[in-house]
Amino acid sequence: MRTRELDELLRTLLESGERISDINFTPGKPPQLEIDGALKFPFVEPPLPELTPFMTEQIAFCLVGERQDLLRQLLEQGSCDCAYEVPGLARFRANVFSQRGSFSAVLRRLETRIPTLDDLALPPVFRKMTQLEKGLVLVTGASGQGKSTTLAALVHEINLTRPVHVVTLEDPIEFVHKHEIGTVNQRELGTDFDTWANGLRAAVRQSPKVIVLGELRDKETLEAAINASDTGHLVFATMHTLGASQTIHRIAGMFHADVQERLRARLADALRYVVAQWLVPRRGGGRVSVLEVLANTKRASDLIREGENETRTLARVIAEGMDEGMQTFDQHLAQLFDDEFVDGETVLHYCTDRDSVTREMVRVRRERGARSGVAAVAEEAADLGPGGMGGAGA
Repeated sequence: MRTRELDELLRTLLESGERISDINFTPGKPPQLEIDGALKFPFVEPPLPELTPFMTEQIAFCLVGERQDLLRQLLEQGSCDCAYEVPGLARFRANVFSQRGSFSAVLRRLETRIPTLDDLALPPVFRKMTQLEKGLVLVTGASGQGKSTTLAALVHEINLTRPVHVVTLEDPIEFVHKHEIGTVNQRELGTDFDTWANGLRAAVRQSPKVIVLGELRDKETLEAAINASDTGHLVFATMHTLGASQTIHRIAGMFHADVQERLRARLADALRYVVAQWLVPRRGGGRVSVLEVLANTKRASDLIREGENETRTLARVIAEGMDEGMQTFDQHLAQLFDDEFVDGETVLHYCTDRDSVTREMVRVRRERGARSGVAAVAEEAADLGPGGMGGAGA
């Protein structure tokens, strides 16, 4: 398969449906599309054949292109990340990997238009994040939960509103930012810098006000990020953790016990916000972000410094911190239900405290006052049936 043939195949796949987020090439199955979190076969005539190992190998080599570093990484480490573009159609973030002696690839479709904070319906506290002069802001969540999109919206807001220099470190570059009021230089791992830590240390010498780090994955990079925030830079970074509390524990766990106290003290001083997110089904189709937001208030800072216990937890600080822009996942789910972005079944499937969320949903329904008492009671009973699985998304 040549690049031109792959481009035509991608065009055919993208034109076969709506809300396509990923394209999956795996031997033994035809190409598959991920739509709203589920894999589906494309509706094309004639139907696409099953992919053979030879076909997926050709796709893999087309995606890697002439990047010898990526080819070496693929052959030696078993996987690599790269960017791929079909001119005039779409850009992708691709992961090529080996499995059972053959190659597979998953392509994440990237939006050509950078989303705004309003497009993503992000809370007002996100604009406060973009106005910070220094400190560390972490955007966390599992793979495929929209962290890169949220980060792009934050950078876009800064670019539109502040005359500052922004340096991004990415693997690969996803959203391409044009210079607006701000100036944005985007650097790619493997092409423009060799390691996250080295790229971050170099970025400090490039006179930025804002540094954006694609992933914070080891203690060397974390120390460089804290150092950058200590020297007057605003640093945004992502982590693969599922909530604020887990994020703090994961960071502390990167370090030996005898230095954790010092690390916690530095983190308590540097950290400004932790945002955790996952995507849930939106009413009427598509997906919407559910967000937990921790602001580093005095109470939160003390817990980061000293650690949590049974009575003093970050979860409680978040739940009681709505005046500072904080919210728990359950509070945001309830708000999305109130705004009619999600239905009751979705709320009860993903919530962590089913009883509390159920009471909030009943209150919301009563305030709407649009349904008869019988209909409301029937709907509440249906939502509390066996379909709910509280905590499944936490």
